[in-house]
Parts: sequence; C-alpha cells; structure tokens
Amino acid sequence: MSKKLYRPQNDRKIAGLCSGIGYYLNVDPTIIRLICLFLILFGGLSLWVYIIACFIIPTE
Repeated sequence: MSKKLYRPQNDRKIAGLCSGIGYYLNVDPTIIRLICLFLILFGGLSLWVYIIACFIIPTE
C-alpha cells in the first residue's frame, strides 16, 4: 500500500501541515510541531517554505 501525504481536516492547529507530516512518518504531530517551530525561530526553516508547502500538499 502506498502512503500519501495529506493535510488532515480534523487535526489542525494552523494549516494541518505538521499533522500530515506526523501521520505520514508515524510520529506524534506535537513533536513535528515543536521541531517546525524550533526550525522557524532559529533560521533552519523559512516561514515561506511552510506557506508554500501548505499550498502544495493537498487536503484530505
């Protein structure tokens, strides 16, 4: 079975991107949210990358 990356409708905080990545990787979405926040705040991940990913990754 092929896994697909989606943004879920029911487990969203902002856009559902971190939840979708967490479900895809079988990791708790809260951990992904903390990692994403850390990377945005300390320069490892641009906020623009997050916004663009929200438009690219389809909703469930």
